[in-house]
Amino acid sequence: MADAEINNSPPEALMLLGTHCPHCPSVLGSLSELVKQGVIARLEVVNLEQRPETGRELGVRSVPWVRIGLFEFSGLHSKAELQSWAEQAGTEQGMTKYFEQLLGDGEVMRVLGMISKDHGLLHALIGLVSDADAKINARIGAGVIMEDYEGKPELLALIPELGELTRHADARVRSDACHYLSLTHDDSVKRYIEPLLDDEHEDVREVAEESLAELNEAS
Repeated sequence: MADAEINNSPPEALMLLGTHCPHCPSVLGSLSELVKQGVIARLEVVNLEQRPETGRELGVRSVPWVRIGLFEFSGLHSKAELQSWAEQAGTEQGMTKYFEQLLGDGEVMRVLGMISKDHGLLHALIGLVSDADAKINARIGAGVIMEDYEGKPELLALIPELGELTRHADARVRSDACHYLSLTHDDSVKRYIEPLLDDEHEDVREVAEESLAELNEAS
């Protein structure tokens, strides 16, 4: 995440709760313990029954709702889950895991919204592209986002990482990386794609041919 904030400092957290919410005390207790342990630096708690405007501003419709760094969650979560997310906040690996969860649930627009505010978050998609075992919905969602950035300068920053993936052991990863490189409309990526014309897998060879044709058409 070239432009995203990455640091090893404990994240801050925000929790929205309700007076009559059955799961809120458990989540609040877990977050409070994490503050005491130094896993979370600061916790802000808002009762939506007293401050409903906060829920409207954040688009929150149910509680408990928690934000840890850039990660947002609703519903009941254990202390172990919350601690794991807190420890991964501000890391590219954590953002990749978070994007996989969101995209796996079909939240493409939500991920696009996050990336539009910080284009450096695009780099977190590389972790999904390179993981042949990632949820199929998450891999498809990553592709939708890549295609949304077709021809845009933000995608150029991913060329070195995508180029490296054209040599990945898994043919699906090589194919996807090849296709995404073609979306950059940059002739420099041909050096990564051309070797795939002789790939051992027919599908990869076909994608390479199509990608080169698209690049020639775009130039």
